[in-house]
Amino acid sequence: MSQDAEIDMKEVELNELEPEKQPMTAAGGLGGPGPAVGGEKNGLVKAKAAEEVGVGMVGPEDPAALASAAAASAAAKFTGLSKEELLKVAGRPGWVRTRWALLVLFWLGWLGMLAGAVVIIVRAPRCRDLPAQAWWHKGPLYRVWALQAFRGPKPQPRIGGGIHDLKSHLDYLSTLKVKGLVVGPIHKTTEDLLNETHLEQIEPKLGNKEDFLSFLEAAKKKSIKVVLDLTPNYESKNSWFGPEEVEELNGKMKRALHYWLEVGVDGIQFKNVDQLQNLDILEEWQNSTQLFTSDKLLLVGTGSSEKEAVLRVLDQTSGEPMTNLYLQSYPSGEALREAVSAYVQRVEKLNKLSCGWSVSLDAHLSGIVPSHLLRLYQLLLFTLPGTPLFSYGDEIGLRKLSSARPDDPPVMQWEDTSEELVGFNMTVMGQSGAPTSLLTLFRHLSDRRGKERSLLHGDFQVIPTDGGPQLFAYVRRWDQNERFLVVLNLGGTAVKTQLRDPFLPSAATLSLSTGLDRPEGTTTSLESLSVNPWEGLLFTFPYVG
Repeated sequence: MSQDAEIDMKEVELNELEPEKQPMTAAGGLGGPGPAVGGEKNGLVKAKAAEEVGVGMVGPEDPAALASAAAASAAAKFTGLSKEELLKVAGRPGWVRTRWALLVLFWLGWLGMLAGAVVIIVRAPRCRDLPAQAWWHKGPLYRVWALQAFRGPKPQPRIGGGIHDLKSHLDYLSTLKVKGLVVGPIHKTTEDLLNETHLEQIEPKLGNKEDFLSFLEAAKKKSIKVVLDLTPNYESKNSWFGPEEVEELNGKMKRALHYWLEVGVDGIQFKNVDQLQNLDILEEWQNSTQLFTSDKLLLVGTGSSEKEAVLRVLDQTSGEPMTNLYLQSYPSGEALREAVSAYVQRVEKLNKLSCGWSVSLDAHLSGIVPSHLLRLYQLLLFTLPGTPLFSYGDEIGLRKLSSARPDDPPVMQWEDTSEELVGFNMTVMGQSGAPTSLLTLFRHLSDRRGKERSLLHGDFQVIPTDGGPQLFAYVRRWDQNERFLVVLNLGGTAVKTQLRDPFLPSAATLSLSTGLDRPEGTTTSLESLSVNPWEGLLFTFPYVG
Protein backbone atom coordinates (compact mmCIF):
# COMPACT_ATOMS: atom_id res chain seq x y z
CA MET A 1 0.00 0.00 0.00
CA SER A 2 1.36 3.42 -0.95
CA GLN A 3 1.94 6.18 1.58
CA ASP A 4 -0.90 8.28 0.12
CA ALA A 5 -3.31 5.37 0.57
CA GLU A 6 -2.23 4.93 4.19
CA ILE A 7 -2.80 8.61 4.92
CA ASP A 8 -6.28 8.44 3.35
CA MET A 9 -7.15 5.45 5.53
CA LYS A 10 -6.17 7.39 8.66
CA GLU A 11 -8.40 10.21 7.50
CA VAL A 12 -11.35 7.81 7.21
CA GLU A 13 -10.72 6.56 10.74
CA LEU A 14 -10.76 10.08 12.16
CA ASN A 15 -13.92 11.00 10.24
CA GLU A 16 -15.71 8.03 11.78
CA LEU A 17 -14.96 9.20 15.32
CA GLU A 18 -17.88 10.76 17.21
CA PRO A 19 -17.63 14.54 17.00
CA GLU A 20 -17.01 14.93 20.73
CA LYS A 21 -14.08 12.49 20.57
CA GLN A 22 -12.36 13.97 17.52
CA PRO A 23 -9.11 15.87 18.19
CA MET A 24 -9.58 19.63 17.91
CA THR A 25 -7.32 21.91 15.85
CA ALA A 26 -7.46 25.51 14.81
CA ALA A 27 -9.77 26.42 11.99
CA GLY A 28 -6.90 26.69 9.53
CA GLY A 29 -5.38 23.24 10.21
CA LEU A 30 -1.90 22.55 11.60
CA GLY A 31 -0.50 25.78 10.31
CA GLY A 32 -2.44 28.03 12.75
CA PRO A 33 -5.56 30.17 12.49
CA GLY A 34 -7.30 30.78 9.26
CA PRO A 35 -10.18 29.49 7.18
CA ALA A 36 -10.64 25.78 6.69
CA VAL A 37 -8.95 24.46 3.54
CA GLY A 38 -10.88 22.43 0.99
CA GLY A 39 -14.10 22.52 3.03
CA GLU A 40 -12.57 20.36 5.82
CA LYS A 41 -14.18 20.30 9.25
CA ASN A 42 -12.54 21.28 12.51
CA GLY A 43 -11.05 18.32 14.36
CA LEU A 44 -9.72 16.42 11.30
CA VAL A 45 -6.03 15.78 10.99
CA LYS A 46 -4.78 16.08 7.41
CA ALA A 47 -1.47 14.63 6.49
CA LYS A 48 -1.34 15.22 2.74
CA ALA A 49 2.33 15.91 2.45
CA ALA A 50 2.12 16.71 -1.22
CA GLU A 51 -0.04 19.72 -0.52
CA GLU A 52 1.69 21.08 2.56
CA VAL A 53 5.17 22.59 2.71
CA GLY A 54 6.91 24.34 5.55
CA VAL A 55 8.83 24.01 8.73
CA GLY A 56 7.40 21.49 11.18
CA MET A 57 5.12 19.82 8.55
CA VAL A 58 5.04 16.02 8.14
CA GLY A 59 6.62 14.98 4.90
CA PRO A 60 5.85 11.98 2.67
CA GLU A 61 9.30 10.56 3.26
CA ASP A 62 8.91 10.32 7.09
CA PRO A 63 7.27 6.95 7.95
CA ALA A 64 8.20 7.22 11.65
CA ALA A 65 6.31 10.51 12.03
CA LEU A 66 3.29 8.99 10.28
CA ALA A 67 3.28 6.04 12.64
CA SER A 68 3.53 8.35 15.67
CA ALA A 69 0.57 10.44 14.50
CA ALA A 70 -1.51 7.30 13.93
CA ALA A 71 -0.73 6.06 17.46
CA ALA A 72 -1.72 9.42 19.00
CA SER A 73 -5.04 9.36 17.13
CA ALA A 74 -5.78 5.87 18.41
CA ALA A 75 -4.98 6.92 21.97
CA ALA A 76 -7.45 9.82 21.78
CA LYS A 77 -10.36 7.40 21.31
CA PHE A 78 -11.83 6.49 24.80
CA THR A 79 -15.07 4.59 25.25
CA GLY A 80 -15.15 4.28 29.11
CA LEU A 81 -15.88 1.20 31.25
CA SER A 82 -18.21 -1.47 30.02
CA LYS A 83 -21.27 -2.63 32.00
CA GLU A 84 -19.48 -5.74 33.21
CA GLU A 85 -16.55 -3.66 34.43
CA LEU A 86 -18.81 -1.24 36.31
CA LEU A 87 -20.65 -4.09 38.06
CA LYS A 88 -17.36 -5.63 39.00
CA VAL A 89 -16.15 -2.36 40.58
CA ALA A 90 -19.49 -1.70 42.33
CA GLY A 91 -19.42 -5.12 43.94
CA ARG A 92 -16.14 -4.54 45.74
CA PRO A 93 -16.46 -4.61 49.61
CA GLY A 94 -15.36 -0.99 50.03
CA TRP A 95 -18.12 0.37 47.79
CA VAL A 96 -20.74 -1.86 49.40
CA ARG A 97 -19.84 -0.59 52.88
CA THR A 98 -19.93 3.02 51.65
CA ARG A 99 -23.41 2.60 50.18
CA TRP A 100 -24.76 1.06 53.38
CA ALA A 101 -23.24 3.82 55.50
CA LEU A 102 -24.85 6.52 53.36
CA LEU A 103 -28.23 4.74 53.49
CA VAL A 104 -28.12 4.48 57.29
CA LEU A 105 -27.13 8.16 57.62
CA PHE A 106 -30.04 9.20 55.41
CA TRP A 107 -32.63 7.36 57.48
CA LEU A 108 -31.12 8.51 60.76
CA GLY A 109 -31.30 12.12 59.57
CA TRP A 110 -34.90 11.71 58.41
CA LEU A 111 -35.99 10.16 61.70
CA GLY A 112 -34.16 12.88 63.63
CA MET A 113 -36.04 15.63 61.79
CA LEU A 114 -39.35 13.82 62.38
CA ALA A 115 -38.63 13.50 66.09
CA GLY A 116 -37.65 17.19 66.29
CA ALA A 117 -40.93 18.24 64.63
CA VAL A 118 -42.93 16.14 67.10
CA VAL A 119 -41.08 17.68 70.07
CA ILE A 120 -41.73 21.21 68.77
CA ILE A 121 -45.45 20.50 68.34
CA VAL A 122 -45.77 18.89 71.77
CA ARG A 123 -43.86 21.62 73.61
CA ALA A 124 -45.43 24.57 71.74
CA PRO A 125 -47.99 26.53 73.82
CA ARG A 126 -51.55 25.55 73.00
CA CYS A 127 -53.89 28.15 71.55
CA ARG A 128 -56.82 29.19 73.71
CA ASP A 129 -60.26 28.27 72.49
CA LEU A 130 -62.12 31.28 71.15
CA PRO A 131 -65.09 32.23 73.33
CA ALA A 132 -68.62 32.03 72.01
CA GLN A 133 -69.57 35.40 70.56
CA ALA A 134 -72.87 36.81 69.39
CA TRP A 135 -73.04 39.43 66.66
CA TRP A 136 -73.19 42.32 69.16
CA HIS A 137 -69.78 41.35 70.55
CA LYS A 138 -68.08 41.94 67.21
CA GLY A 139 -68.50 45.68 66.67
CA PRO A 140 -70.25 48.89 67.68
CA LEU A 141 -73.98 49.57 67.93
CA TYR A 142 -75.25 52.76 66.29
CA ARG A 143 -78.37 54.34 67.78
CA VAL A 144 -80.84 56.41 65.73
CA TRP A 145 -83.71 57.38 68.05
CA ALA A 146 -84.75 60.51 66.13
CA LEU A 147 -85.37 59.34 62.58
CA GLN A 148 -86.52 62.75 61.34
CA ALA A 149 -83.33 64.38 62.63
CA PHE A 150 -81.21 61.69 60.96
CA ARG A 151 -82.66 62.69 57.60
CA GLY A 152 -80.65 65.91 57.58
CA PRO A 153 -81.34 69.64 57.66
CA LYS A 154 -83.33 69.69 54.40
CA PRO A 155 -85.72 66.72 54.44
CA GLN A 156 -87.82 66.38 51.32
CA PRO A 157 -91.33 64.88 51.42
CA ARG A 158 -91.10 61.27 50.32
CA ILE A 159 -92.81 57.93 50.75
CA GLY A 160 -91.69 56.12 53.88
CA GLY A 161 -90.64 59.17 55.88
CA GLY A 162 -87.86 58.51 58.37
CA ILE A 163 -87.69 54.75 57.73
CA HIS A 164 -87.13 55.30 54.01
CA ASP A 165 -84.39 57.82 54.69
CA LEU A 166 -82.71 55.52 57.19
CA LYS A 167 -82.66 52.83 54.53
CA SER A 168 -81.05 55.24 52.04
CA HIS A 169 -78.08 55.73 54.39
CA LEU A 170 -77.21 52.06 54.93
CA ASP A 171 -74.25 52.37 52.57
CA TYR A 172 -72.80 55.09 54.79
CA LEU A 173 -73.37 53.02 57.94
CA SER A 174 -71.49 50.14 56.31
CA THR A 175 -68.41 52.36 56.04
CA LEU A 176 -68.55 52.81 59.82
CA LYS A 177 -68.34 49.00 60.31
CA VAL A 178 -71.29 49.04 62.70
CA LYS A 179 -72.72 45.62 63.57
CA GLY A 180 -76.12 46.76 64.76
CA LEU A 181 -78.51 49.65 64.28
CA VAL A 182 -80.76 50.57 67.22
CA VAL A 183 -83.87 52.22 65.81
CA GLY A 184 -86.65 54.18 67.46
CA PRO A 185 -88.97 54.06 69.26
CA ILE A 186 -91.21 54.33 66.20
CA HIS A 187 -94.55 52.95 67.48
CA LYS A 188 -97.74 54.97 67.90
CA THR A 189 -98.32 56.40 71.35
CA THR A 190 -100.05 59.18 73.22
CA GLU A 191 -98.15 60.55 76.19
CA ASP A 192 -99.07 58.84 79.48
CA LEU A 193 -102.05 56.97 77.95
CA LEU A 194 -101.49 53.21 77.91
CA ASN A 195 -104.73 52.48 76.07
CA GLU A 196 -103.56 54.76 73.23
CA THR A 197 -100.10 53.18 73.02
CA HIS A 198 -99.95 50.72 70.13
CA LEU A 199 -96.63 48.89 70.26
CA GLU A 200 -97.29 46.91 67.07
CA GLN A 201 -98.14 49.92 64.88
CA ILE A 202 -95.67 52.34 63.29
CA GLU A 203 -96.14 56.10 63.63
CA PRO A 204 -97.53 57.09 60.17
CA LYS A 205 -95.24 60.10 59.75
CA LEU A 206 -92.26 57.72 59.92
CA GLY A 207 -93.61 55.09 57.51
CA ASN A 208 -95.53 51.83 57.60
CA LYS A 209 -94.91 48.14 58.02
CA GLU A 210 -94.03 47.63 54.35
CA ASP A 211 -91.40 50.36 54.59
CA PHE A 212 -89.99 48.72 57.70
CA LEU A 213 -89.86 45.27 56.08
CA SER A 214 -88.04 46.74 53.09
CA PHE A 215 -85.59 48.43 55.46
CA LEU A 216 -84.97 45.14 57.32
CA GLU A 217 -84.23 43.34 54.07
CA ALA A 218 -81.81 46.05 52.91
CA ALA A 219 -80.01 46.04 56.28
CA LYS A 220 -79.68 42.25 56.14
CA LYS A 221 -77.94 42.51 52.76
CA LYS A 222 -75.45 44.92 54.36
CA SER A 223 -74.89 42.50 57.30
CA ILE A 224 -76.28 45.10 59.71
CA LYS A 225 -78.54 43.82 62.48
CA VAL A 226 -81.60 45.85 63.53
CA VAL A 227 -82.63 46.38 67.17
CA LEU A 228 -86.01 48.02 67.71
CA ASP A 229 -86.63 50.26 70.73
CA LEU A 230 -89.92 49.34 72.41
CA THR A 231 -89.76 51.70 75.38
CA PRO A 232 -93.53 52.18 75.63
CA ASN A 233 -94.18 55.71 76.97
CA TYR A 234 -91.16 57.29 75.28
CA GLU A 235 -92.70 60.77 74.95
CA SER A 236 -93.07 61.10 78.73
CA LYS A 237 -90.65 61.42 81.60
CA ASN A 238 -92.13 58.21 83.00
CA SER A 239 -91.27 55.65 80.34
CA TRP A 240 -93.26 52.81 81.95
CA PHE A 241 -96.59 54.44 82.95
CA GLY A 242 -97.99 54.10 86.46
CA PRO A 243 -97.65 51.29 89.05
CA GLU A 244 -101.35 50.41 88.72
CA GLU A 245 -100.86 49.60 85.01
CA VAL A 246 -98.03 47.09 85.43
CA GLU A 247 -100.11 44.00 84.70
CA GLU A 248 -101.76 45.39 81.57
CA LEU A 249 -98.42 46.76 80.36
CA ASN A 250 -96.74 43.38 80.85
CA GLY A 251 -99.30 41.70 78.62
CA LYS A 252 -98.85 44.32 75.90
CA MET A 253 -95.05 44.05 76.06
CA LYS A 254 -95.06 40.26 75.68
CA ARG A 255 -97.34 40.42 72.66
CA ALA A 256 -95.24 43.19 71.07
CA LEU A 257 -92.01 41.27 71.69
CA HIS A 258 -93.39 38.23 69.94
CA TYR A 259 -94.79 40.29 67.07
CA TRP A 260 -91.60 42.18 66.21
CA LEU A 261 -89.33 39.19 66.62
CA GLU A 262 -91.60 37.35 64.19
CA VAL A 263 -91.33 40.31 61.79
CA GLY A 264 -87.57 39.79 61.80
CA VAL A 265 -85.84 42.29 64.10
CA ASP A 266 -82.60 41.06 65.73
CA GLY A 267 -83.22 42.52 69.16
CA ILE A 268 -85.30 44.76 71.40
CA GLN A 269 -84.19 47.77 73.44
CA PHE A 270 -85.78 49.03 76.67
CA LYS A 271 -84.60 52.35 78.11
CA ASN A 272 -84.96 53.67 81.66
CA VAL A 273 -85.56 50.22 83.15
CA ASP A 274 -84.64 51.65 86.54
CA GLN A 275 -88.17 53.16 86.48
CA LEU A 276 -89.76 49.70 86.46
CA GLN A 277 -91.46 48.66 89.68
CA ASN A 278 -90.02 45.16 89.43
CA LEU A 279 -86.86 44.40 87.47
CA ASP A 280 -87.58 40.67 87.63
CA ILE A 281 -90.00 41.21 84.77
CA LEU A 282 -87.01 41.74 82.49
CA GLU A 283 -86.10 38.08 82.90
CA GLU A 284 -89.52 37.11 81.48
CA TRP A 285 -88.95 39.35 78.50
CA GLN A 286 -85.45 37.99 78.04
CA ASN A 287 -86.87 34.46 77.96
CA SER A 288 -89.34 35.59 75.29
CA THR A 289 -86.48 36.66 73.03
CA GLN A 290 -84.61 33.40 73.62
CA LEU A 291 -87.62 31.36 72.48
CA PHE A 292 -86.75 32.41 68.93
CA THR A 293 -82.98 32.02 68.96
CA SER A 294 -80.05 32.77 71.23
CA ASP A 295 -78.89 35.30 68.65
CA LYS A 296 -81.55 37.85 69.69
CA LEU A 297 -80.42 40.76 71.86
CA LEU A 298 -82.34 42.28 74.75
CA LEU A 299 -80.66 45.65 75.22
CA VAL A 300 -81.54 47.41 78.47
CA GLY A 301 -80.62 50.92 79.53
CA THR A 302 -80.68 52.97 82.68
CA GLY A 303 -80.71 56.75 82.95
CA SER A 304 -78.64 56.71 86.13
CA SER A 305 -75.02 57.80 86.19
CA GLU A 306 -74.29 56.60 89.74
CA LYS A 307 -71.96 53.63 89.83
CA GLU A 308 -73.85 51.62 92.45
CA ALA A 309 -77.21 52.22 90.77
CA VAL A 310 -75.84 51.08 87.40
CA LEU A 311 -74.20 48.00 88.92
CA ARG A 312 -77.43 47.15 90.76
CA VAL A 313 -79.34 47.11 87.45
CA LEU A 314 -76.54 45.03 85.97
CA ASP A 315 -76.96 42.50 88.78
CA GLN A 316 -80.71 42.19 88.21
CA THR A 317 -80.85 41.85 84.46
CA SER A 318 -79.38 39.41 82.00
CA GLY A 319 -79.48 41.83 79.09
CA GLU A 320 -76.10 42.42 77.49
CA PRO A 321 -74.67 44.82 76.75
CA MET A 322 -76.34 47.59 78.79
CA THR A 323 -76.64 51.26 77.85
CA ASN A 324 -76.14 53.79 80.63
CA LEU A 325 -74.54 57.06 81.65
CA TYR A 326 -71.76 55.23 83.45
CA LEU A 327 -68.77 56.87 81.76
CA GLN A 328 -69.89 60.51 81.83
CA SER A 329 -69.15 61.33 85.49
CA TYR A 330 -65.43 60.56 85.71
CA PRO A 331 -63.29 63.56 84.76
CA SER A 332 -59.98 62.14 86.05
CA GLY A 333 -58.02 59.14 84.89
CA GLU A 334 -57.92 57.66 88.39
CA ALA A 335 -61.71 57.86 88.86
CA LEU A 336 -62.28 56.45 85.37
CA ARG A 337 -59.87 53.60 86.10
CA GLU A 338 -61.73 52.64 89.28
CA ALA A 339 -65.15 52.83 87.60
CA VAL A 340 -64.12 50.72 84.59
CA SER A 341 -62.40 48.14 86.80
CA ALA A 342 -65.49 47.82 89.02
CA TYR A 343 -67.77 47.33 86.02
CA VAL A 344 -65.51 44.72 84.39
CA GLN A 345 -65.12 42.81 87.66
CA ARG A 346 -68.89 42.76 88.23
CA VAL A 347 -69.47 41.46 84.69
CA GLU A 348 -66.88 38.71 85.24
CA LYS A 349 -68.48 37.79 88.57
CA LEU A 350 -71.88 37.43 86.90
CA ASN A 351 -70.24 35.29 84.20
CA LYS A 352 -71.57 37.58 81.46
CA LEU A 353 -69.86 37.52 78.10
CA SER A 354 -69.28 41.22 77.63
CA CYS A 355 -69.87 44.76 78.85
CA GLY A 356 -71.64 47.65 77.16
CA TRP A 357 -70.01 51.10 77.06
CA SER A 358 -71.78 54.39 76.41
CA VAL A 359 -72.04 57.86 77.88
CA SER A 360 -75.79 58.34 77.39
CA LEU A 361 -79.12 56.78 76.48
CA ASP A 362 -80.18 59.28 73.83
CA ALA A 363 -77.64 62.09 73.83
CA HIS A 364 -74.47 62.77 71.88
CA LEU A 365 -70.83 62.61 72.92
CA SER A 366 -70.36 66.28 72.06
CA GLY A 367 -73.12 67.24 74.50
CA ILE A 368 -71.42 65.44 77.41
CA VAL A 369 -67.70 65.26 76.64
CA PRO A 370 -65.64 68.44 75.99
CA SER A 371 -64.59 68.81 72.37
CA HIS A 372 -60.89 68.35 73.21
CA LEU A 373 -61.68 64.89 74.65
CA LEU A 374 -63.85 63.55 71.81
CA ARG A 375 -60.98 61.73 70.12
CA LEU A 376 -59.79 60.31 73.44
CA TYR A 377 -63.29 58.97 74.23
CA GLN A 378 -63.55 57.31 70.84
CA LEU A 379 -60.29 55.50 71.57
CA LEU A 380 -61.56 54.55 75.04
CA LEU A 381 -64.92 53.15 73.86
CA PHE A 382 -63.41 51.12 71.03
CA THR A 383 -60.66 49.52 73.15
CA LEU A 384 -62.50 48.63 76.38
CA PRO A 385 -63.67 44.98 76.67
CA GLY A 386 -67.24 44.82 75.40
CA THR A 387 -69.59 46.54 72.98
CA PRO A 388 -69.28 50.28 72.29
CA LEU A 389 -72.55 52.15 71.76
CA PHE A 390 -72.69 55.42 69.84
CA SER A 391 -75.41 57.86 68.93
CA TYR A 392 -75.90 59.00 65.35
CA GLY A 393 -73.45 61.79 64.54
CA ASP A 394 -70.94 60.88 67.27
CA GLU A 395 -68.57 59.90 64.49
CA ILE A 396 -68.38 63.55 63.33
CA GLY A 397 -68.76 65.24 66.71
CA LEU A 398 -72.34 66.28 65.94
CA ARG A 399 -73.67 68.93 68.29
CA LYS A 400 -76.89 70.84 68.61
CA LEU A 401 -76.99 74.16 66.78
CA SER A 402 -77.57 77.30 68.80
CA SER A 403 -80.61 78.10 66.64
CA ALA A 404 -82.34 74.81 67.49
CA ARG A 405 -85.11 74.54 70.05
CA PRO A 406 -84.07 73.02 73.39
CA ASP A 407 -86.12 69.85 72.99
CA ASP A 408 -85.16 69.22 69.37
CA PRO A 409 -82.48 66.55 68.77
CA PRO A 410 -79.37 67.55 66.78
CA VAL A 411 -79.90 67.33 63.03
CA MET A 412 -77.47 65.08 61.16
CA GLN A 413 -75.13 67.14 58.98
CA TRP A 414 -74.51 65.28 55.74
CA GLU A 415 -73.21 68.23 53.73
CA ASP A 416 -72.55 71.93 54.16
CA THR A 417 -75.63 74.15 54.16
CA SER A 418 -75.48 77.90 54.41
CA GLU A 419 -78.90 78.02 56.08
CA GLU A 420 -77.65 76.13 59.11
CA LEU A 421 -74.32 77.95 59.20
CA VAL A 422 -72.39 74.71 59.63
CA GLY A 423 -68.70 74.62 58.76
CA PHE A 424 -67.63 72.19 56.07
CA ASN A 425 -65.34 70.38 58.52
CA MET A 426 -68.35 69.57 60.71
CA THR A 427 -70.21 67.57 58.05
CA VAL A 428 -69.93 64.02 56.81
CA MET A 429 -68.87 65.28 53.40
CA GLY A 430 -66.24 67.57 54.84
CA GLN A 431 -64.69 64.94 57.10
CA SER A 432 -64.80 61.93 54.77
CA GLY A 433 -61.65 62.79 52.86
CA ALA A 434 -59.68 64.33 55.72
CA PRO A 435 -57.04 61.96 57.18
CA THR A 436 -57.03 63.73 60.57
CA SER A 437 -60.80 64.10 60.99
CA LEU A 438 -62.88 62.58 63.77
CA LEU A 439 -64.79 60.52 61.19
CA THR A 440 -61.56 59.02 59.82
CA LEU A 441 -60.47 58.10 63.36
CA PHE A 442 -63.87 56.47 64.04
CA ARG A 443 -63.66 54.37 60.88
CA HIS A 444 -60.08 53.32 61.63
CA LEU A 445 -60.84 52.28 65.22
CA SER A 446 -64.07 50.51 64.26
CA ASP A 447 -62.32 48.53 61.54
CA ARG A 448 -59.48 47.53 63.84
CA ARG A 449 -61.86 46.65 66.67
CA GLY A 450 -63.53 44.08 64.42
CA LYS A 451 -60.31 42.46 63.19
CA GLU A 452 -57.97 42.16 66.18
CA ARG A 453 -58.59 39.25 68.52
CA SER A 454 -57.05 41.06 71.46
CA LEU A 455 -59.61 43.85 71.05
CA LEU A 456 -62.50 41.52 70.19
CA HIS A 457 -62.33 39.25 73.22
CA GLY A 458 -58.95 39.79 74.86
CA ASP A 459 -58.22 39.99 78.58
CA PHE A 460 -58.28 43.40 80.24
CA GLN A 461 -55.43 44.41 82.55
CA VAL A 462 -55.01 47.80 84.24
CA ILE A 463 -51.40 49.06 84.17
CA PRO A 464 -50.13 51.10 87.16
CA THR A 465 -48.89 54.60 86.33
CA ASP A 466 -46.77 57.04 88.29
CA GLY A 467 -47.81 60.18 86.43
CA GLY A 468 -50.54 61.33 88.81
CA PRO A 469 -54.33 60.87 88.95
CA GLN A 470 -54.95 62.11 85.43
CA LEU A 471 -53.55 58.97 83.73
CA PHE A 472 -55.34 55.73 82.91
CA ALA A 473 -53.50 52.86 81.18
CA TYR A 474 -54.53 49.30 80.33
CA VAL A 475 -53.56 46.34 78.16
CA ARG A 476 -55.73 44.15 75.94
CA ARG A 477 -54.23 40.75 75.14
CA TRP A 478 -55.40 37.42 73.75
CA ASP A 479 -53.33 34.24 73.67
CA GLN A 480 -50.46 34.53 71.13
CA ASN A 481 -51.89 37.48 69.22
CA GLU A 482 -50.62 41.05 69.04
CA ARG A 483 -51.15 43.03 72.25
CA PHE A 484 -52.52 46.57 72.64
CA LEU A 485 -51.57 49.15 75.23
CA VAL A 486 -53.81 52.21 75.76
CA VAL A 487 -52.57 55.27 77.67
CA LEU A 488 -55.01 58.13 78.35
CA ASN A 489 -54.26 61.55 79.82
CA LEU A 490 -57.52 63.19 80.92
CA GLY A 491 -55.70 66.18 82.38
CA GLY A 492 -54.72 69.52 80.91
CA THR A 493 -50.98 69.21 81.60
CA ALA A 494 -48.29 67.04 80.04
CA VAL A 495 -47.20 64.04 82.13
CA LYS A 496 -44.10 61.88 82.09
CA THR A 497 -44.65 58.34 83.34
CA GLN A 498 -42.87 55.03 83.66
CA LEU A 499 -44.88 51.98 82.64
CA ARG A 500 -43.53 48.77 84.09
CA ASP A 501 -45.46 45.54 84.31
CA PRO A 502 -44.84 41.83 83.62
CA PHE A 503 -47.18 42.15 80.65
CA LEU A 504 -45.20 44.99 79.08
CA PRO A 505 -41.95 45.16 77.10
CA SER A 506 -39.54 48.04 77.60
CA ALA A 507 -40.66 49.59 74.29
CA ALA A 508 -43.68 49.35 71.99
CA THR A 509 -44.78 50.56 68.56
CA LEU A 510 -46.99 53.64 68.43
CA SER A 511 -50.12 52.79 66.43
CA LEU A 512 -51.90 56.14 66.78
CA SER A 513 -52.07 59.31 68.84
CA THR A 514 -55.25 61.33 69.26
CA GLY A 515 -53.05 64.41 69.39
CA LEU A 516 -51.97 64.00 65.73
CA ASP A 517 -48.44 65.27 66.44
CA ARG A 518 -46.57 61.97 66.73
CA PRO A 519 -45.36 59.85 63.80
CA GLU A 520 -47.09 56.50 63.75
CA GLY A 521 -45.04 53.31 63.57
CA THR A 522 -42.19 54.60 65.75
CA THR A 523 -40.73 52.52 68.55
CA THR A 524 -41.31 54.29 71.85
CA SER A 525 -39.78 53.62 75.26
CA LEU A 526 -42.35 52.79 77.93
CA GLU A 527 -39.91 53.39 80.75
CA SER A 528 -39.88 57.12 80.13
CA LEU A 529 -43.08 58.08 78.30
CA SER A 530 -44.36 61.64 77.86
CA VAL A 531 -48.11 62.08 77.34
CA ASN A 532 -49.47 65.40 76.17
CA PRO A 533 -52.56 67.10 77.65
CA TRP A 534 -55.84 65.32 76.77
CA GLU A 535 -53.96 62.82 74.62
CA GLY A 536 -54.73 59.18 74.04
CA LEU A 537 -52.05 56.79 72.80
CA LEU A 538 -52.45 53.33 71.29
CA PHE A 539 -49.39 51.06 71.25
CA THR A 540 -48.90 47.55 69.89
CA PHE A 541 -46.35 44.92 70.84
CA PRO A 542 -45.97 41.24 69.90
CA TYR A 543 -46.59 38.13 71.97
CA VAL A 544 -43.40 36.63 73.41
CA GLY A 545 -43.56 32.99 74.50
